[in-house]
Amino acid sequence: MHVQEWLETVPAVSIYALVGVVIGLESLGIPLPGEIILVSSALLASQHGDIDPVILGACATAGAIIGDSIGYAIGRRGGRPLLAWLGRRFPRHFSEGHIATAERSFEKWGMWAVFFGRFVALLRIFAGPLAGVLRMPYWKFLIANVLGGILWAGGTTAVIYYVGVVAEAWLKRFSWVGLVLAVCVGLTSMLIIKRKAKKATAAAPQQPAEPVPAAAD
Repeated sequence: MHVQEWLETVPAVSIYALVGVVIGLESLGIPLPGEIILVSSALLASQHGDIDPVILGACATAGAIIGDSIGYAIGRRGGRPLLAWLGRRFPRHFSEGHIATAERSFEKWGMWAVFFGRFVALLRIFAGPLAGVLRMPYWKFLIANVLGGILWAGGTTAVIYYVGVVAEAWLKRFSWVGLVLAVCVGLTSMLIIKRKAKKATAAAPQQPAEPVPAAAD
């Protein structure tokens, strides 16, 4: 709620830029609360006509795709030393265990790890740089990156926006009961997608990873 209250004091153009930049930096590999900023901004858009949800979703999608692509380029250039540096810099997010789990997911699922990684906080930060380090062919990465970015950023914006609109209308008629029901309906769809993504990533460590030769450019 503190995030949303602060966003209410910021002009609409600044919110678009903030959402794009924060999500872009998070996708690049910097641990930032991109999802919290996006959800708060989409909810605010449902309550204030000054914020266009289409522009908001487009900025979030652009930030996600561009950030992941930059992260891929950095990972491809930096290689393993980059992961070691990130581990020292952000030990909570880039520990050896987290990196090993993410690597097994990539080796097993390939481009699907990039796609579903959008819905899992850990893989959302790792996806771009790790795909570059593992030298995933860029065309595969780009397809998964674009589709995942559109579904996650655009879908989250749409769901939260319409939940907010419905909640406000119901709130006027049915008080807090309408708000609770509307939020539950909207969040359920997001939780289903996230649960499927977590099952996909959790299944990877169950089988020992086999050495995977570096993919050709």
